[in-house]
Amino acid sequence: MNKPDIERVKQLIEEAPIGKYIGATGAQILAERACCEEPLKNDEFLFHEGDKADSFYLLADGRLAIVKERKKGKKPRILHVLEKGDLVGELSFIDDTPHTRSVMALGDATVLRFKADDIRPLINDEPQLMFDFMRAIIKRVHLTLANIGKQQMALSEYIASGGKGRF
Repeated sequence: MNKPDIERVKQLIEEAPIGKYIGATGAQILAERACCEEPLKNDEFLFHEGDKADSFYLLADGRLAIVKERKKGKKPRILHVLEKGDLVGELSFIDDTPHTRSVMALGDATVLRFKADDIRPLINDEPQLMFDFMRAIIKRVHLTLANIGKQQMALSEYIASGGKGRF
């Protein structure tokens, strides 16, 4: 675990989707609170389903997969692939619940880890930043739910048509 370069971290945050919500000032504040930079090797797990969430992460380089682990000897089933700039573990971090899925590296990857002990003081010290951060997370959840709804509607229409048409 290495202490990251603040300017590089600030730039990564600004370029990430979260950056448009928290701006340059918010990116600077979070960059200063970045606990460490963690490299991951191919197939290495960042965390497992059921692990306690004491941090959230920003994918700095490479790709991560949200996976459903299976019985020993079987490869995990990939549910979603995360790209550079994506946050991971933020929902469990916010609501203080164990992770609902495992996350592993697809090839070599690097994450920036933001620990709860470093972020919690921002609630009092930087309330606008934390509000903007939460708003960004909620907007992402709304977008995800809307996309799921569209997929469910398309599937329902496909099934109702007896499998005729496009899916």
